[in-house]
Amino acid sequence: MKKNKIFIIPFLIILTLLNFSFVFAAEEQVEIPNVTADSYIVIDNKTNKVLYNKNENKKMYPASTTKILTAIMALENCNLEDTVTASYDAIMTIPEGYSTANIQIGEKLTVEQLLEVLLVHSANDAANVLAEFVGGSIDSFVNMMNTKLNELGANNSHFTNAYGLHDENHYTTAKDLAKIMQFCLKNETFRKISGQASCAISATNKYGTRSYSSTNELLDSSSSSYYNYLISGKTGFTTQAQGCLVSAAFKNNLELVGVVLYSNSRFADTRRIYEYTYSNYSIKDIINSNDMVTSIKVSGATKETENLNLLSSKKISALVNTNLELTLDPEISLNEKISAPIEEGDVLGKAAYTIDGISYETNLIAEHHVEKSNLILYIIFGSIGIVLIFVIYKKVFSKKIKRKKYNRFK
Repeated sequence: MKKNKIFIIPFLIILTLLNFSFVFAAEEQVEIPNVTADSYIVIDNKTNKVLYNKNENKKMYPASTTKILTAIMALENCNLEDTVTASYDAIMTIPEGYSTANIQIGEKLTVEQLLEVLLVHSANDAANVLAEFVGGSIDSFVNMMNTKLNELGANNSHFTNAYGLHDENHYTTAKDLAKIMQFCLKNETFRKISGQASCAISATNKYGTRSYSSTNELLDSSSSSYYNYLISGKTGFTTQAQGCLVSAAFKNNLELVGVVLYSNSRFADTRRIYEYTYSNYSIKDIINSNDMVTSIKVSGATKETENLNLLSSKKISALVNTNLELTLDPEISLNEKISAPIEEGDVLGKAAYTIDGISYETNLIAEHHVEKSNLILYIIFGSIGIVLIFVIYKKVFSKKIKRKKYNRFK
């Protein structure tokens, strides 16, 4: 017996460990094939649901993807027509080898022009010029950047400059960059400029006309990397950060935000994360407006109208994983004390559809008018009538008896 126990205990331990391994395997995040990036994330921009990720919270260097935060802060604090004069420090502190728009000391440019060369051409001098204009100094602007990071919930990020110059203390994560990008995309001007394949600066007080192409090959229709579903993006590269790209794509009514960091092939990786997601997720209609959700029997209603269908007040479309079977079993909550009369279209409750962890709600409305039944009134009036008849009869009958008695004694 003791020998059996000795064998049974290890067997149970192994079985338990196997069960745990199956649980972990089931919960493991699916990785997108052939992506070289050390860290990436894909998010549905409408629901904020993370669809795919790898090392989303790993500390990474953002390089020039930093500039999306610089851009949105300029858009929040300036007018596009504002004129800015480039200072000596803003221009001369850019290290050799970093991209610039050849902005001259003392050159006057509008905020809009600076934003275009910042986001399209990734001009580091434009970032510094905007930083000084917005913050009063670059140091003050950097403090503003870190305050903004905290406001956006990008708690694993810290910036030390306005354009992505490598610094051990200038870091972020794929998840944080996606949050920043989602915030930026709420601004229509940011969307427009960050989606441009080229830009130009007309002649200024210091320089002639300049034209620039986007550093983002996914936006260039002449490039083999062109991706026609991309609507916005910002590149980044340093030796320490390698290839980086934060972007947004729109296809089949689904807007995605994607980030790839430390990539050997940032454009190919970005295409892969989007195409893989679009192949596995789609927007589907869950229920249409005026579709029946449930039926109820209304108390106090006439027999002809007491059975009532409750309809969805609106159409619900949801993000669904096309590889999973979709089951639609809504959670229904009805108003208290539903009784006649009810008008067609009255809201009588709610229905909630939970799909892949996200809840979608619709009001439940009455399909038709429900009339109040008069049966109770008939019963009441009938009862009163019977009582009255009984009382009258009793009085009349008692009078007849009295008369008979009187006549008898008479």
